[in-house]
Amino acid sequence: MTDTLREPAQAGAEEPTAQAGPRVSVTPPGALAAGAGDGLASVRPGEALAAAVRDVLDGLAAGAARRGGPVPAETPEALAARVARTLAETRGEEALGRLTELLAYGAADPADPACAAHLHCPPLAVAVAADLAVSALNPSLDSWDQAPAATELETLLLRELAGLAGYPGTAAGVLTSGGTESNVMGLMLARDRVLERVTGEPVQLRGLSGRVRPRIFASAAAHFSVRRAAALLGLGEDAVVAVPVDRELRMDPAALDRALREAARRGEPPVAVVATAGTTDTGAIDPLPACAALAAEHGAWLHVDAAYGGGALLSDRLAPLLAGVELADSISLDWHKLGWQPAAAGVFLVRREETYASLARRAAYLNPADDEEAGYPSLLGRSLRTTRRADAFKIAVTLRTLGRDGLGRLVDACHDLARAGAAAVRAHSRLELHTEPVLTAFLFRYLPRDPGRADEVNAALRRRLLREGLAVVGRTELPADHASGTGGGRVRLKLTLLNPHTTAVEVERLVRLVASAGEAEEAGLS
Repeated sequence: MTDTLREPAQAGAEEPTAQAGPRVSVTPPGALAAGAGDGLASVRPGEALAAAVRDVLDGLAAGAARRGGPVPAETPEALAARVARTLAETRGEEALGRLTELLAYGAADPADPACAAHLHCPPLAVAVAADLAVSALNPSLDSWDQAPAATELETLLLRELAGLAGYPGTAAGVLTSGGTESNVMGLMLARDRVLERVTGEPVQLRGLSGRVRPRIFASAAAHFSVRRAAALLGLGEDAVVAVPVDRELRMDPAALDRALREAARRGEPPVAVVATAGTTDTGAIDPLPACAALAAEHGAWLHVDAAYGGGALLSDRLAPLLAGVELADSISLDWHKLGWQPAAAGVFLVRREETYASLARRAAYLNPADDEEAGYPSLLGRSLRTTRRADAFKIAVTLRTLGRDGLGRLVDACHDLARAGAAAVRAHSRLELHTEPVLTAFLFRYLPRDPGRADEVNAALRRRLLREGLAVVGRTELPADHASGTGGGRVRLKLTLLNPHTTAVEVERLVRLVASAGEAEEAGLS
């Protein structure tokens, strides 16, 4: 690469040597497409990017080969020392390749069949390549003149995704960093609408008056971001009412009705009902039609957190599980889960575009009124962020490449893998399945000979697998009133299957590996 930031050399001036300082390549217009030079570069910027990409690909391959499994067989302390040492030793043009190799070596590789702990998907190659195009062009969606095509592309994509969710033509949306941001946005719009109706004052202008104590209703299994959102919005975490769930960790509509009526009796306005379509641990889906009916009856906003389960909309087999999602006032979707996109690829949708009103902002340097009157659109009033990456592009490319049917087949493949894994657990005498998989995840545990040590052994066997670099398995805890089964105990292990190229045989092998780790851990504790 060459230095194109320095001033042109004066006549007779000595040309700086190659060791004079860091060399930076700035890409002129069209260079990535045409490979045009910049007048100073000895290497064309387009070629420089191609060379850099080759360094990355080589580093990824070398790091993965050194790792040799789903995760490096090192303790956190040893890996931290390796990272610090490599950073200290690396300089110059080798930095990209060497640090990429370090990153790949130290990765939890979601493409490995034994990496199945989280909603952490292996991204599609076409989506990764599309993300590179966005990085190269670096558009920002806070104004049209920074992202002309990307602005229109996001608008059209969101219209398409709204239709996938069953929303009418009045819907709108925005790309977000993920479900947490989307949930904050849904609850913020709910707060603004409901409290203005109750108090007669716009919350975004006057702030919270303190005259009312608003409430948010979410299941006891809802994502922690609901409480975080309540705190960020000035309502306080105590504003969230945890509604009891059934055996499958779905919200109980009768309990929701009682909670809403009790809040009304106390004069506490219901800001929102948050229904979950795909809990993180089990993929449980709340009864959406019943939640919608109760929210409407009590004048509450219905927000559906479908960050995980929204991927079911791609599958003819699983889409019926989300019946009623179209009744929501707002929806969270994450395409970096069951959509195989590089993070971040969150989507926030609203049923009616006018509900964005409380987010509207006018900034003279970004969206002056006369620009909008002249036909230049602005997405500034749809997001909590100002500078915003064109994350819609990779989703649009993926949809055009695979289509809904192609992505739906990937969803179905992962659902089949989860069912195969659950069957393997049921067939093993030392393992206990919690519930059958709804989507692509399920909970289970190892049964030690001493039932009183079940939690200790299960927590330890997971760390053993990590330490030995053999597997990445999830861990969670059941609510106390759901911790039934052999000998009690709350700790459960979790497999989340998001790699459609994994085979049933590999999942069965992973289940046996967990059981073997349990036996080894139990022997070490005896």
